[in-house]
Amino acid sequence: MKIQFQVSKPVLCGNERRYVIDALDSGWISSNGAYLPKFEKAIAETLRVDECLSTSNGTTALHLACLSLGLKPGDEVIVPSLTYVASANAIAYCGARPIFADCDPLTWNATSECIAKVWTPRTVGVLAVHLYGMPTDIDKIAELCRSRGAWLLEDCAESLGATIFGKPTGSFGDASTFSFYGNKTISTGEGGALYVQDPERRRHARMLRGQGMDLNHRYWHPILGYNYRMTNIAAAIGLGQIEMLDFHLAERRRIAACYFKQLRPLEAEGLLRLPTQVDGYSSSYWLFSAVLTGGGDELRARIMNQLATEYGIETRPFFVPMHRLPMYFSEESLPKTEFLATHGMNFPTYTGLSDADVDEICGAIGHVLRTVS
Repeated sequence: MKIQFQVSKPVLCGNERRYVIDALDSGWISSNGAYLPKFEKAIAETLRVDECLSTSNGTTALHLACLSLGLKPGDEVIVPSLTYVASANAIAYCGARPIFADCDPLTWNATSECIAKVWTPRTVGVLAVHLYGMPTDIDKIAELCRSRGAWLLEDCAESLGATIFGKPTGSFGDASTFSFYGNKTISTGEGGALYVQDPERRRHARMLRGQGMDLNHRYWHPILGYNYRMTNIAAAIGLGQIEMLDFHLAERRRIAACYFKQLRPLEAEGLLRLPTQVDGYSSSYWLFSAVLTGGGDELRARIMNQLATEYGIETRPFFVPMHRLPMYFSEESLPKTEFLATHGMNFPTYTGLSDADVDEICGAIGHVLRTVS
């Protein structure tokens, strides 16, 4: 059956087309042009910080953040095992070693308690992730890092617009990064952003982003740098998208409320667990997710296949734990992470899904879970 409901897709319903045409007409289509500073300013205003840097994608933003924070070979950085691979890779790019933390079974995040358990004498920093849009206890993680003289980097690829007691994720750490890939809450196709709290470190990140060129002396490259810049075309799309951020967030929260309402009976029957809603924490609901209570990989694969082939509903498994990937493989047991990774599912979540669409999706999920389980 043809897929009717994708897990995620970009929705371009603002000024994106008009801004892109304007950028094309201006002749500025590469890494200079009027839309780059406009987009960067809009991101900074969203975070309530003074300045952000755009990048070519979220992974390059993570790499720049690690470099700007002084990460070097031999250092160790604590990162959740349950995350997208870019979080761990950015640490490895610097010759440092990622140390993997287990997660809290309710919020699915590596919390301050999880991180403290794997702290070592070589820990120089923590790369915290707000998984699937749910904030981790980043205020407590920040205090833990301060008390131990370590830096804190927030990976907000999935959490743009999420808040803790009204304060945006991405504004707690020494640095934070964002992704604007096609499936994110707002998209530039490929793109990312970086915030570095310290102005000198931020200046260093800006130099690194532009091939290490001195910011006041053109074609003078005093340091080894990278070409991690965003294009003006991508920034034009991004500006149109971020102008609509409140709308997209409201849509995702409406969709999440529909899922909660329709899937509560399945939770009551013990067939799945829904996301935890923490007082004072506002998730961006990048993807609405749930966790099967049993069965593991094989059962989940059967459920996902049946939803796709019989109902046209695309779903997605949770990330494979980092400590189970070949380049980071470890025999250590992180039981909560391993359970979630083999039982978690992401459901369609994007602007434009109607309440009736979510009802249809949930009806199919209920039928399949009750018959396959």
